[in-house]
Amino acid sequence: MKIKKWRCCFSCLWKTVIISRNCYIGNSSNMIKVWLLALMVISNGYASTGEGRNNSTRPYYVNIGALFSFNTSVGRSIQIAIEAAVEDVNSNPNILGQTKLNLSLQEDSKYRGFLSIVEVLQVMARKTVAIIGPHSSVTAHVITHIANELQVPLLSFSALDPTLSSLEFPFFIRTCHSDLYQMAAIADLVDYYGWKDVIAVYIDDDNGRNGIGALGDKLAEKRCRISYKAPLSPEASLEEITNVLVQVALADSRVIVVHADTQWGPKVFTVANNLGMMKAGYVWIATAFLSSLLDINNPLSSEAMDEIQGVLTLRIYTTDSELKRRFVSKWKNMTSGNNANVPLGLSFLALYAYDTIYMLAHGLDAFFKQGNQITFSTDSKLSSLHGDNLHLDALKIFNEGNLLRNNIYEINMTGVSGPIKYTSDRNLVNPAYEIINVVGTGTRRIGYWSNYSGLSVVPPEKLHSKPASLCRENQNLFPVIWPGNTVQRPRGWVFPNNGRVLKIVVPKSVSYPEFVSQIKGTHLFEGFCIDVFLAAVNLLSYAVPYKFVTYGDGKNNPSMTELTRLITTGEFDGAVGDIAITSERTRMVDFTQPYIESGLVVVAPVRRAESSALPFLAPFTPMMWFVIAIFFILVGAVVWILEHKVNDEFRGPPKKQLVTVLWFSFSTMFFSHRENTVSTLGRFVLIIWLFVVLIINSSYTASLTSILTVQQLYSPIKGIESLVNGKEPIGYKQGSFAGNYLVQEIGIDESRLVPLTTPEEAAKALRKGPQNGGVAAYIDERAYIDIFLSSRCDLTVVGQEFTRNGWGFAFPRDSQLAVDLSTSILQMIDSGDLQRIHDKWLLSRACISQGAKLEVERLQLKSFWGIYVICGLACLLALFIHLIHIWKQYHKHYPEELRSTDQRSGSSRSSRLKTFLSFVDEKEETIKSRSKRRKKERISYRSIESSINSNKGICFTQK
Repeated sequence: MKIKKWRCCFSCLWKTVIISRNCYIGNSSNMIKVWLLALMVISNGYASTGEGRNNSTRPYYVNIGALFSFNTSVGRSIQIAIEAAVEDVNSNPNILGQTKLNLSLQEDSKYRGFLSIVEVLQVMARKTVAIIGPHSSVTAHVITHIANELQVPLLSFSALDPTLSSLEFPFFIRTCHSDLYQMAAIADLVDYYGWKDVIAVYIDDDNGRNGIGALGDKLAEKRCRISYKAPLSPEASLEEITNVLVQVALADSRVIVVHADTQWGPKVFTVANNLGMMKAGYVWIATAFLSSLLDINNPLSSEAMDEIQGVLTLRIYTTDSELKRRFVSKWKNMTSGNNANVPLGLSFLALYAYDTIYMLAHGLDAFFKQGNQITFSTDSKLSSLHGDNLHLDALKIFNEGNLLRNNIYEINMTGVSGPIKYTSDRNLVNPAYEIINVVGTGTRRIGYWSNYSGLSVVPPEKLHSKPASLCRENQNLFPVIWPGNTVQRPRGWVFPNNGRVLKIVVPKSVSYPEFVSQIKGTHLFEGFCIDVFLAAVNLLSYAVPYKFVTYGDGKNNPSMTELTRLITTGEFDGAVGDIAITSERTRMVDFTQPYIESGLVVVAPVRRAESSALPFLAPFTPMMWFVIAIFFILVGAVVWILEHKVNDEFRGPPKKQLVTVLWFSFSTMFFSHRENTVSTLGRFVLIIWLFVVLIINSSYTASLTSILTVQQLYSPIKGIESLVNGKEPIGYKQGSFAGNYLVQEIGIDESRLVPLTTPEEAAKALRKGPQNGGVAAYIDERAYIDIFLSSRCDLTVVGQEFTRNGWGFAFPRDSQLAVDLSTSILQMIDSGDLQRIHDKWLLSRACISQGAKLEVERLQLKSFWGIYVICGLACLLALFIHLIHIWKQYHKHYPEELRSTDQRSGSSRSSRLKTFLSFVDEKEETIKSRSKRRKKERISYRSIESSINSNKGICFTQK
């Protein structure tokens, strides 16, 4: 291809020479024009081969551009880093060989959108293969469309807007970490210190809005929020900034996040300092713009440092390496000749600018190693435009832009900023930040943040070898010196200094004035709940402007659920009263720590239990009596089996033995048995059984004593279970959550529920009963019932509490006042103040019948099953050992009978069983004596037999 082009050029040149000869004859001026044309042809042939090619497929040089505002300190440091990187790449033949980078610097006119478009068009008209920049995300949002059209990669280390996605803008390559991670770090920081609301001050442009939007999302994941947004125009004057910050000062949050740039951000702190907003109680968190400013203009003037004392800021973390140390050591020499004659410090922007050039160089190297060439073609869409006076046809499409972009994303290298590698979502790996605290004339690092380990005082690369742990317990930072030169963590919020008074709603209930009631003729309130709230507020370290307002008509009990809903609408700022904490209400508001426990209970009318003719049977249930009788007989039978062979007291006629078994077993209940146990197994079983009898006797005596000495009451209602299975009407307090709970959770039909307004109405309905238009039971919270029963002796609580609730003060979601009042309530519990308030309002003399028992609770089998199991296992073990012992004796003392029985053809199992049972029934002494006698007989028989045989031998000899 290259040879063809050169042949074409020489052919044209030869034709030109011939034409020139003819032209020379006619006119010398024509000849000059012809030679100029020849030179243009040669030049065109040379340029059409690429950016000047060497003997290989690689060109002599590659055009790249850089689009920044170089008239600022940040821009100058970036320019120095870029030019140094280009020089280092061009002087290193190991990267691009003989190919050189031809850098074209283009001034970005203060990040203005329209002018930026013009400037980037000028760069792209030079047939650049990549552009470094722009500096701002606003410009990037505009020119990425041009980069996509012309397929020219746009590499930016400072346009960190999270919405600049590689999916929407495929030719935008971010060579630094997205602001999404910076906002995640700030959200973790807010959550670490326990703050809930923050105020965002930001530039009202694409970068500011999108960054704060990402912050809001990350805060929401931590159950925090941006309570107030304070956008400012990119060209805001000091007066406009002052007006915005005055509104910020009137808000309740004192945690302020500033998201700006190095030109605009310092003005915010200047105004804030003038307004007295850099004093104790405030928290200022600045994004990475402030750390860049501090690093580049180090040191700042004393006046500038005084304006940012105690501020927290983030700096993109770059790992410490030999490569970075060498770059830092020569940075001073590189910046000594800048135009401002002021030393420029080294910021992360300069490090990433340097690495960006190297990334592009390595990407180009891989691109050329694949055999690719750089070619451009005309954009047909631009060519189709008619009447084009802008000369857009000079813009060419970079045909191999896709290949270069893919090679850049596949880079795996180590730069001065650390390891450089892209993830599958085309973001750099291992995003991490340093958290910086501005103190005195400099800064101090209080920790790190990374998406792998969260907040830590250990450098992130040391934690990558350990398992990831983002739980709150493992998050740690060094102490901070906050604005106002204090080390105490700011609370993070105050009541808004706008004269607004909190509207605290108090339910106007008809019943139980002991908890909440309004003093007649005044706007004052009293009661247990009111005193607890006042005491808790007095323990706060700050004043709370509030006023009480009533809710309810005073004729009916108001719905507490509806009252809490009104807090969510903003009609009230909080609620104080006898408000139960339920799951439904906690989904709407935040409650303080419960200051009284109160679950639902069942109240029913009771009467004295009638005297029984058989009170001694009352301690045990029928099943318990049945099991006791079975075990008496069982233990007697086991002891008889174990003693029958060795104990004469357990032998005799069957009738006598049966009587002995029954007498022995039942007499053990009173420890009056006369029979002695001889065998070891029998004694073992008897000891365990006597222990069981002791427990049964003790329990029976205690229960019977209680039955005979304590007044017994009776109610057909045993608890909530009795009501679920019945059909009688049930009363509950009007306005209470009990009605919904009984229907939705317990499953009681709503038609059975009767709302009752006052305690007197409830007592009357209970005494009338369901047959006379009343109710069978009344359900309410325990705190109310204690007062309700104190003067009504014919009513009592039946069953157990079937819910576990408490009362608390209600406030809007994520309210800091709810958290602080919870702390105050806990302090009151520890000091005993809460108990003293309780005794003042709720301590009353209980009804005399409350000491009575509501129908004796019989002792059931489940209370004793353990000892019965032990006793049963002991009996089985003893029987098993005894059976083995009998079987061994049987084989020892009856071997002949066994052999003779086996040899008999007509033998049967019944005969063998009969023999065995007779053996079992025999006394052991009889068996042993008979065994000895048989042994002697066998010995005697053998001696006689041997003497006879000897006599026969003698007679045979004589013969």
